[in-house]
Amino acid sequence: MENTEPLAPRQEEEADVHFEPVIKLTEQIDTKTHEEDEQVLFKMRAKLFRFDAASSEWKERGTGDVRLLAHKETKKVRLVMRRDKTLKVCANHSISADMRLQPNIGSDRSWVWKVAADYSETPPTSETLAIRFANSENAHEFKKEFEAAQKTNVALSGGAPAEASLVEEKKDEAEKEKVDEEEKKDETKDEKKEEEK
Repeated sequence: MENTEPLAPRQEEEADVHFEPVIKLTEQIDTKTHEEDEQVLFKMRAKLFRFDAASSEWKERGTGDVRLLAHKETKKVRLVMRRDKTLKVCANHSISADMRLQPNIGSDRSWVWKVAADYSETPPTSETLAIRFANSENAHEFKKEFEAAQKTNVALSGGAPAEASLVEEKKDEAEKEKVDEEEKKDETKDEKKEEEK
């Protein structure tokens, strides 16, 4: 006897349906990300924001893995971040010596910095970016790696980091003052010798 209740499970036969594809895809297309010649130095999940000056508010750029990539030949380091699932680039810029990671107000797990040219959009734009991590340990690890990448890029460009150049300038000034003092001492000694004669 059949069960006539509307909510009772029905006993249906499983249909074994198979459809042949209309078009067979045999050709594989290699997609290039332009990251093939680069080595991953750092990779961590984060959320990226950009500051919109027109509305004076932070707008989300995307969530995904932020990576620091070093080119295998030139050794230059850049920051690249792609959104989850779509893999659309939401940050792509070289790490320069003038970038300063500043803590975001009210958070120990996020950083803010200015970028002269971010190539994630066409044409490249000047942006103020903020990145937020899951915890403060991840944020501090990112800062350490970011600053190491800055030093690498500065060394490759043949320049000195901003802080190091200031220290060198102060040393040069101190050495000049020492030389000036020694010259003055020598002059006073010479004057005393001439007075004695």
